[in-house]
Amino acid sequence: MANSQQTSNPVNFVHQDEIWKAHLKTEKDSADLWPHKWGFLADVYKEYEEENAKLMESIKGGPLQQSTRSQTPPGKNTHVNPSPPIPKTSQGFVGWRSGHAHLQLEKYNMVNHRRRRLH
Repeated sequence: MANSQQTSNPVNFVHQDEIWKAHLKTEKDSADLWPHKWGFLADVYKEYEEENAKLMESIKGGPLQQSTRSQTPPGKNTHVNPSPPIPKTSQGFVGWRSGHAHLQLEKYNMVNHRRRRLH
């Protein structure tokens, strides 16, 4: 009966403090070891940023920007079918276009996911 009166377990503050100190020590040790283990990533990232900046400068006025434009005029080869009527309920609104065969995303071929084995 005495245990039913107790609302929570007693808290050992010293034990909680030791756990917190262990977490802080682990975090500090990890921060000290990171440059020795993974410091090369910082150098590689700086090199990547420099190369990317040079590439972006060369692209700004170069021929690559002009070649990204579409060669066909818009609307010439594009045909959009009319949408089906809008459903009256919010539940019917979810997936209302994908239920029709001519509006589905897989236009050309079905995607088959066969069984995959590790062996």
